[in-house]
Amino acid sequence: MQNNIALVDDDRHILTSISIALEAEGFKVRSYADGSEALRGLTVQPADLVVLDIKMPRMDGMELLRRLREDSNVPVIFLTSKDDEVDELLGLRMGADDYIKKPFSQRLLIERIRALLRRERSAKEETSTTNEAPIVRGELVLDPGRHLCTWKNGQVNLTVTEFLILRALAQRPGHVKNRDQLMDAAYGEHIYVDDRTIDSHIKRLRKKFKEVDDDFGQIETLYGVGYRYKDG
Repeated sequence: MQNNIALVDDDRHILTSISIALEAEGFKVRSYADGSEALRGLTVQPADLVVLDIKMPRMDGMELLRRLREDSNVPVIFLTSKDDEVDELLGLRMGADDYIKKPFSQRLLIERIRALLRRERSAKEETSTTNEAPIVRGELVLDPGRHLCTWKNGQVNLTVTEFLILRALAQRPGHVKNRDQLMDAAYGEHIYVDDRTIDSHIKRLRKKFKEVDDDFGQIETLYGVGYRYKDG
């Protein structure tokens, strides 16, 4: 089955060149020149993954991501200029899965797309076939078979990346996981993402739990070491 990739960028040259490269790799591609056009198109025809520029007219990438995350966990890769560190971090905290700086290698983008799609496929297969019992840690319940997370009986809606990071931490409460270990848990062993990507996903996780319980503090930071799920 062909995977459907949505490209959103106001630079026509980038849309054309990436589309040609992805189609040569067997992907089905739909291109959009701005966020408003993409939101309309994705509402009618959802994609398997979205490659999204940040700075666009009419509706920028941040607003489009926010709108998408209202009812979709579709994987999103941000395209950023090399000086947009603030935008990169904000995008990750809003729920993007990865980012790539412009100018970038098309081969790198294709590898990142394939890695995220493999992870999504594996997660769906695990959800449909797993016999893994829910992980219960006090008020936390993680059910991999249903991709369901609750805290104090309140549902916490997590992306696949967030769910995998939290599961890695909650499986062994009290044990520290460094960023490389969390990277492997969330993305697989054959893809590298920046350390800040993991940090931003942790901040996103905390924010989502605090929306359910303002006193949530189970995910602890050990500066210079990593993160752990609080024991007890």
